[in-house]
Amino acid sequence: MEDNEQDYLMENSRIAIEDADSEEDGSRGSLSGVVRHVTDKYGTARRYRRTEEERWLRSWRNYRGIYNSNVKFTDAEKSRVFIKVTKTKVLAAYNQIVDVLFGNQRFPLSIDPTVLPDGVEEVVHFDLKDVDNVKQEAGGAENIESPYGFAGDGKDLPPGATTQSLQLGSLEEQLSEAPNLKKGAGQTASSATFYPAMLAAKKMQKKVHDQLEESNAAQHLRSTAFEMALLGTGVLKGPFAINKEYSNWDDEGVYSPTIKTVPQIGHVSVWNFYPDPDANNMEEAQYIVERHKYNRSQLRDLKKRPFFRANVIDTCIEMGEAYVKEWWEDDISDDDQHHSIERFEVLEYWGIIDTELLENEDITIPSEYKDLDQVQANVWVVNNQVIRLVVNPFKPVRIPYMAAPYELNPYSFFGVGLAENMDDTQTLMNGFMRMAVDNAVLSGNLILEVDETNLTPGQDLNVYPGKVFRRQGGAPGQAIFGTKFPNVSGENLQLFDKSRQLADESTGFPSFAHGQTGITGVGRTASGISMLMGAASGAIKAVIKNVDDYMLKPLGEGLFQFNMQFDFDKDIKGDLEVKARGTESLMANEVRSQRLMQFLGIASNPSLAPFAKFDYIIMELARTLDLDPEKITNNMSQAILQAKLLKDFQATQPQQAPQAPPAGADPNDPTGAGGGTIGTGVAPTPEEEGFSGNAGTQPAAGGEAPVGPLQ
Repeated sequence: MEDNEQDYLMENSRIAIEDADSEEDGSRGSLSGVVRHVTDKYGTARRYRRTEEERWLRSWRNYRGIYNSNVKFTDAEKSRVFIKVTKTKVLAAYNQIVDVLFGNQRFPLSIDPTVLPDGVEEVVHFDLKDVDNVKQEAGGAENIESPYGFAGDGKDLPPGATTQSLQLGSLEEQLSEAPNLKKGAGQTASSATFYPAMLAAKKMQKKVHDQLEESNAAQHLRSTAFEMALLGTGVLKGPFAINKEYSNWDDEGVYSPTIKTVPQIGHVSVWNFYPDPDANNMEEAQYIVERHKYNRSQLRDLKKRPFFRANVIDTCIEMGEAYVKEWWEDDISDDDQHHSIERFEVLEYWGIIDTELLENEDITIPSEYKDLDQVQANVWVVNNQVIRLVVNPFKPVRIPYMAAPYELNPYSFFGVGLAENMDDTQTLMNGFMRMAVDNAVLSGNLILEVDETNLTPGQDLNVYPGKVFRRQGGAPGQAIFGTKFPNVSGENLQLFDKSRQLADESTGFPSFAHGQTGITGVGRTASGISMLMGAASGAIKAVIKNVDDYMLKPLGEGLFQFNMQFDFDKDIKGDLEVKARGTESLMANEVRSQRLMQFLGIASNPSLAPFAKFDYIIMELARTLDLDPEKITNNMSQAILQAKLLKDFQATQPQQAPQAPPAGADPNDPTGAGGGTIGTGVAPTPEEEGFSGNAGTQPAAGGEAPVGPLQ
């Protein structure tokens, strides 16, 4: 696809700056006007992002359990303890996001046809009886000649035989000779129904899932989910075409790798992501700048990619590394040694550039862009040199970044993370725990008061078991007094627990959701904890919805457009829409399976069965069991054929004659006694009529029965 991308650009007269000649002066290679445009945009985004960086740094320190440098401790505060509750909650939220997204062991992305597909039929059918009629008219099943012929053979097609008016997509070849093909689903038992739009959608979905697996998209999405929970925003980038090497050995044992071009998805750290400061989301962003930290090998590898200027890259390497560290880099790397970094600072710009600016740089503008005031371009800058400038190759034009917030801030591009929500409560917990520890240290030791006038001068005042103090002769009064410091650690710990409860409230992520024990009240029972967990899942549902809307759906649309543009296949062409399935994953497979089985039981009622789509129910049941429905289930036409085969098979089996009842037996008698009464009814109990034990007994005086038979 990388070569296809390059061919596509060249065939459509896209702007791509050629490499600088080694003999010409540096002004042609530097493109100072373009460099100034990129660096100005980067500087603007960098200045406006300072407040966000301070918030991220506080969140990072709370996660790592590091006090800020501006935190001052008094001389009385001996403890420096930091209770990392933020880390516990961030990891719990991250794990829950990952479990929800990948709980079904597949990427939460699907491609379905639109409600009213355009360009391909939703459903078509033909009657199998028409096939038999065609065979009979042709004179039997042998040497059948199609009555429909082919284009230009001079034959007239019978009415209803043509399929030219129906757009069948990938089924056009298979159904080209189908008799009397019509729109809609078949209404008779002998109808064969086909779904061209659904077939195209599922083929595209398989291709997209294969590409996501090839690019390790699940791993990148996990890294993105972690920064979402911690810093409030996660960023994905792509898709881009790269050459991937697959290990392979020939028959003689010689290593001969296979090179395959695949779309690449990547995670971008929010620390290196500089969006348009006037935008609140990616749709409003006019430009994006990504900051890279490359070594010499990484910079040289760029020469292998299309439209990178190899001679200019060599010039930048000769100029040497000129990486400038940001103010926050030493803090997040836990590096106390301030030293220079032997790396190159590479700026990757995606956004608009004025055509007038390009003309001032003596760049030839194709005729298709001369009437435009601006174009979307991709520019790479190193050491004030442009190493790549190309017009945005994607159609429709898009900036290939996806940014999803953990908690949406409608007035800012960056979202609010879990760590930021509990910043104040984390400070309170640290303060109360330090007070509790310091108080425990004081109250756990005896404070001594010594009256030296009652002691002999020059004695060692250290206290230990068996210590003997010498007193002055005859002086009244006690010389050494012990004072017990009041212990108020319990009150401080109560305030700590209250602060932890406030952290649960501020984050919407209760402590019992990540393993806290000692739950009281309604949480002591299984149904109670289930109710609490259900209520607590409301916060994570909003997070997963943000992932669906701001990341998964744009990612799927980008892969769909990428395949249609650079790897076109008519079999996957259709009116399709991408659906993110992260929110649906919140419902466990077991729950979905139970609900489907319950609905299947209701639909089994003969009066309700005509209203249910049993083929869809069976496929959904297979999905909840982590089975491939296309391999283990039949569609409606296949099910009809299978039912017919089973019916024919049963008809060929010998039928067993029913056995005649024995002589004298009445087949309509449910008792099986042949009309008799022997052995039927209920046996009598003592003192009832017919009980044999009643014989030989008589009532005792006073009306009471004797305890045994009379002698």
